[in-house]
Amino acid sequence: MSGFSQHEQERRRMEVNNQATPNEIVNPLEASMGEKLYNLSPVSPMRCIYRVPNRLRHANEKAYTPNLVSIGTFHHGNEALKPMEEHKMRYLKAFLGRSTLSLSGYILKIKAQEERLRSCYIETIELDSDEFARIILVDAAFIIEVLLRSYYDHLVDANDCIFRRPKLIWDLWPDMLLLENQLPFFILEDLCPQLINSSSGGTTRRLSMVVLSLEFFNNWRILGIEGTVQENDVKIRSQQEVKHLLDLLRTLLMLPMLESQNGGNFHFPPSTTKLHQAGVKFKVGPRKSLSSIQFIDGILEIPKLILEDHTELIMRNVVAYEQCNFPSKCCVSDYVLVLDSLVDTAKDVELLIDYGIFENCLGDSNEVSRWINSLNIGVGYSGDFYFSTVCQNLTKHCDVGWHKRMANLRQNYFNTPWRTISVVAAGILLVLTFVQTVCSVISVA
Repeated sequence: MSGFSQHEQERRRMEVNNQATPNEIVNPLEASMGEKLYNLSPVSPMRCIYRVPNRLRHANEKAYTPNLVSIGTFHHGNEALKPMEEHKMRYLKAFLGRSTLSLSGYILKIKAQEERLRSCYIETIELDSDEFARIILVDAAFIIEVLLRSYYDHLVDANDCIFRRPKLIWDLWPDMLLLENQLPFFILEDLCPQLINSSSGGTTRRLSMVVLSLEFFNNWRILGIEGTVQENDVKIRSQQEVKHLLDLLRTLLMLPMLESQNGGNFHFPPSTTKLHQAGVKFKVGPRKSLSSIQFIDGILEIPKLILEDHTELIMRNVVAYEQCNFPSKCCVSDYVLVLDSLVDTAKDVELLIDYGIFENCLGDSNEVSRWINSLNIGVGYSGDFYFSTVCQNLTKHCDVGWHKRMANLRQNYFNTPWRTISVVAAGILLVLTFVQTVCSVISVA
């Protein structure tokens, strides 16, 4: 320390003397960090219920936030949703009344699967075992009762606030399809009671949650596509395990799946107006699925989409689920990106309505254009883009100048019978004039 002044040497000696030993510093810190690392739970491969990423949420906060009821743990305790808790308890009472199992029996069922239930959430649930089991039981019974009463009208009495006055079902069912408001499907199947079937001599049978859910989707036109879907059409059980209601809805929107299209370089197609000007013809696709977009022989087939108040909410939550849960093959996300490229302005919306591809129940084409253009905010896509071949073929078609010239002739000169007659007559007159001119020149010669 000879390189320092006497004053500096004295100051450094005092600092060393006042410091604790290294073990006194490291051991408490090491113990604290070690305990946290030891108690840190691994990320479960079963996770399927997520928080909506901020890159998607900021485009429309309301589309991801429950308006009437909380399902599961993420929004439990929200003051704005507490009035619904009393109705949920009424439904639990009715649920227990029609079941062969007691309240304690259901609690034991949930406790037996508590670890599996907790692993379905992306976040660690900071609730004790009793409170967690209570929330799951009340919310699961509520969902099952809603599905049962939607399936069986006779289960709805005159005082039911959900299906009768004030008919809260209109505000309720969108909340049941929010990504942050899901319950694992397996617990619904496990708790679903056996009901007495009067048509078969009073025997009991356990209802399929898939059947109940499909009827629920069909009753409220939740799918937003033409027609209804039956269990035999999708055979959903044989394809994959249903994670939750939103997962089932996503699968139904994309069935039947066509063969995967090639990835590779591609450009998104021009708007509907520009495709129309390039001679592309539009046709409503025959399949009841968003996946069935095809471009064959100059005809673009797109499945019919019903645009209603809830369409944006459903699209956004299915896309958010895909973006969180599927590293590739985000088919609905890819559909949204194609839809956004086809719609730039209200004129594009009106053309798609004229072609029968959109059924607009919203009234305002400008509003439809606005929310379709906002659907793609924050949406990413992988190299395995589902509609890449369609996009490639549309781009190639539009790059051929002959298609645009022929389309211009058809749309501006042969678009009505009278214009066709006028153009043909003008052509004949031009030919006759030319012939007359030639004859005159010959006679003079």
